[in-house]
Amino acid sequence: MTSDKFSHATRTGGNTALLPALPNYLVKFFLSLACLLAIGCESVYYNAWEKLGVEKRDILVDRVEDARDSQEDAQEQFSSALEQFSALVNFDGGDLEKVYNRLDDEYQDSVAAADKVSSRIADIESVAKALFSEWQDEIAQYTNTRFRADSQTQLNNTKARYAELERSLRTAERSMAPVLATMKDNVLYLKHNLNARAIGALRGEYLTIKRDIDNLLIEMNAAITRSNQFIATLEK
Repeated sequence: MTSDKFSHATRTGGNTALLPALPNYLVKFFLSLACLLAIGCESVYYNAWEKLGVEKRDILVDRVEDARDSQEDAQEQFSSALEQFSALVNFDGGDLEKVYNRLDDEYQDSVAAADKVSSRIADIESVAKALFSEWQDEIAQYTNTRFRADSQTQLNNTKARYAELERSLRTAERSMAPVLATMKDNVLYLKHNLNARAIGALRGEYLTIKRDIDNLLIEMNAAITRSNQFIATLEK
């Protein structure tokens, strides 16, 4: 299996600052062109790997592994953030600004971990779409009806398992949003009120944060388990 870690699918970017000065039809043209180029780059990327003997199925496995690993990293990060919140509510003196800075660092790291999870899920969806489309096109090329039916069954089963994986990943991803929102509220409140009164107010929020993070970790465990199951079926 190749490692897809060194270079995920190429994405187009560019300076769009000049676009508003252009006529609307040209703006639409360039935006459409950018989308086509992105799709084209994705296709070139997969074709290049196939010439080296690496199929889309292999890339899909690699990306599911990456997503699983990002979920595990996020679990560690959110657990670390919860520990920092626990230290905050038990604060009994000292430099409160340092406590705030540590808490803000944990929040920023949690945002980065969440963004990475979302990016990895998007990478999975991209290659899965390409794989299933190619598979369906190739099924149409069969002249042997038994082989065609067997391949169609395999594709349908794989797509069903993938749908379960995608739902699990997206559920875990959605579970991060309320956690991050609550963390941000608490970090901002502490920033604006670096005093004992703020600590007292945040103590009342701790149980909510803990509950949300505990639920998030459960959803992530489910997504990790589903990822391992999906990988196992593709590697048979």
